[in-house]
Amino acid sequence: MSLDGFAGDIQCGLDFLSYNEELQRFADELVKTVGAAVYGKQTYQLMAGYWPTVLADPTASKQEREHARWVQAIPKFVFSTTLPRADWHNTTLVNGNVVEAVNHLKRQPGKDLVIFGSPGLAKSLMQLGLVDEYKLTLHPILLGEGIRLFDGPIQQSNLKLLESRTLGSGVVTLHYGAR
Repeated sequence: MSLDGFAGDIQCGLDFLSYNEELQRFADELVKTVGAAVYGKQTYQLMAGYWPTVLADPTASKQEREHARWVQAIPKFVFSTTLPRADWHNTTLVNGNVVEAVNHLKRQPGKDLVIFGSPGLAKSLMQLGLVDEYKLTLHPILLGEGIRLFDGPIQQSNLKLLESRTLGSGVVTLHYGAR
């Protein structure tokens, strides 16, 4: 997210991210903790439209192909009341009781459930008190406008800083746990 709290620019883009090899290593470490990906409708549609194409793209980098294989294989849960179906390999559409569904998923053994992108879904889950941890990358840029992650009615939550790192690019990684 940007220093002024935007998770996407005004066109829902992420071009402002300070992406480099060091941030890629951080992302690779994060991926190792993920047992299932959680998406809202829009992010799901973007991911499902992109990552499967990488598997057949001879110009894709080794890292891109490895990530495409990983994201193809892991369980994916898309939360939407308007999406008619979710056809991407190993994807389950969740359109019922969100609290019940998330609590059921949290009780399953294995690695973490992680929301990738999906600021609308993240806000909804925060409002429902269903987020246990926050792993954010804070990028050294002020956007002025865009898609906010922390706006609207959110339950007050005292968080505990579990880890932070400052990368060479000025990106700060933050890992907070709910108390």
